[in-house]
Amino acid sequence: MPLMLAPPDRAVRIVKIATDEKTKKHLQNLGIAVGAEITVFSSSGGSVICMVKNGKIALDRAVAAHVFVA
Repeated sequence: MPLMLAPPDRAVRIVKIATDEKTKKHLQNLGIAVGAEITVFSSSGGSVICMVKNGKIALDRAVAAHVFVA
């Protein structure tokens, strides 16, 4: 499922990032990579706020739609 549909306050694992290489590299630098664990705090409004490696990150919904979790 896309990250923006992930249930809040539950850890999920990233299984696929379906975007161009430049965006993938940027997300990897933020700690968002295949196999990483991520927790969504909120997906209301225009962004998805999540916890990655003990830090909170806000992702645009358009970017979050290309990050798939299980």
